[in-house]
Amino acid sequence: MEYKRLGASGFKVPVLSFGTGTFGGKGDFFKEWGATDAKGAGKIVDICLDAGLTMFDSADVYSAGEAERVLGAAIKGRRDKVLISTKATFRSGEGPNDVGSSRYHLIASVEAALKRLGTDYIDLFQLHGFDATTPIEETLRTLDDLVTAGKLRYLGVSNFSGWHLMKSLAISDRYGFSRYVANQAYYSLIGRDYESELMPLGLAEGVGAVVWSPLGWGRLTGKIRRGAPLPKLSRLHKTAENGPQMADEYLYKVVDALEAVANETGKTVPQVALNWVSGRPTVATVIIGARDEKQLRDNLGAVGWKLTPAQIAKLDAASAVIPAYPYWHQREFAERNPPPV
Repeated sequence: MEYKRLGASGFKVPVLSFGTGTFGGKGDFFKEWGATDAKGAGKIVDICLDAGLTMFDSADVYSAGEAERVLGAAIKGRRDKVLISTKATFRSGEGPNDVGSSRYHLIASVEAALKRLGTDYIDLFQLHGFDATTPIEETLRTLDDLVTAGKLRYLGVSNFSGWHLMKSLAISDRYGFSRYVANQAYYSLIGRDYESELMPLGLAEGVGAVVWSPLGWGRLTGKIRRGAPLPKLSRLHKTAENGPQMADEYLYKVVDALEAVANETGKTVPQVALNWVSGRPTVATVIIGARDEKQLRDNLGAVGWKLTPAQIAKLDAASAVIPAYPYWHQREFAERNPPPV
């Protein structure tokens, strides 16, 4: 397993991380993802560690905290062998302060996560989304205090726009607060919006990408093909409307290219899709998930080999889209605005 530096920090993470959204299965939404219990999670952790995958990503809202509890049980007695990444910001209770990035909510969220995980520190803590109702200074001061207290080691964000992240970094620099070094972002062959602004920002400011849903909300698993119905067992039946939308023809064009490259390499469609993402600029780690051991081992086969330049070009061409303004305009003046890729 290759390890990469997370942004401009000295912290190294495996190029693949495991996402625990399939742990717990509490609530209608997460039940569709999976319902792995502590015993099953322990087996998953065993397989991951054997492959050199040591980082496990969770969040307080995954199965209403149950995913963190299951992860904590699965790593009991081997905390020193794993890296824990988790998130908070979304609503976690019924009270008026049970949401957002206020000092009140962040401290409560971190303390609750530590208890559920059975640990006294979190390796990477990320804000799950931007909170426009709390002063950024309050958020950053709180996170810096938690780092100083030893409860958090590195900080990141998720689902921020470019200006949200850049303003936060500027305030951290102004006051000497701990800086964000990670941006957990949606990025896949059928979701390349990350490249327009967040990737150049990451390159310039030393923020590494922690990629979520690299298989396009389950659409690049190899089970969806042109002219074929959705497989009988698929979370897309009930969760597709919650994820990124796209035209069918665009999806099939990308899948056709993936199948062609998979045939050339002798790899599976998801392995090719994951390998492509893992090699992109700023990407430090790609979060994979799995309902069962077979799916996990297949996803682990996405690393340890490289796509050729011609294969990358084929996938790039099939997945290319016209970026939103002003990025399409800037790309017309590459002499002054060279693309990051």
